[in-house]
Amino acid sequence: MNHQSIYIDHLTNSLRNAITGDTFATELYAVTAKDKPLLKQHWLFDWLKETKNAEAEVWKLVIVHNPTVIQGLLSMSDRDDHIFVNLVENAYFNIGKSKVYEGVGGNLFAFACKRSFERGYDGVVSFIAKSTLVRHYEQMLGAERLGSSLRMVINTPQAHTLCQRYFPSR
Repeated sequence: MNHQSIYIDHLTNSLRNAITGDTFATELYAVTAKDKPLLKQHWLFDWLKETKNAEAEVWKLVIVHNPTVIQGLLSMSDRDDHIFVNLVENAYFNIGKSKVYEGVGGNLFAFACKRSFERGYDGVVSFIAKSTLVRHYEQMLGAERLGSSLRMVINTPQAHTLCQRYFPSR
């Protein structure tokens, strides 16, 4: 099981250019065979392998009118009563001090919450966190740790807040 290690830099309403502060509307699309060449390099996780996982849905985050540049990737599975985030990752150019855009991680988790609402799961999303990021996910996403495990859950009120931020008119 993969432990989530994406750092949520800021909760934005879309993506924000880290230098200029300009914001850009985003869209999420299911990854297709056409996208597979873009998944071969510059990613920490093996996204090609993940696209072969029959239980996973793999989505790409892009800026509206620029669908060929993937800003981040999300893999999630339907667990019949909630959405489980298998993997989530920023594009390499959206990591660290010289990142291009802020808000990728929040956007991806908000989308998982949105899918949970759409499927009748009240926005509930779970994932396994790296131990060093548990407190960060609590603060940034409102996620709660389940017992002493590294499993975390985003419950309905926090999911609603994330969806309102990233998908206000959808």
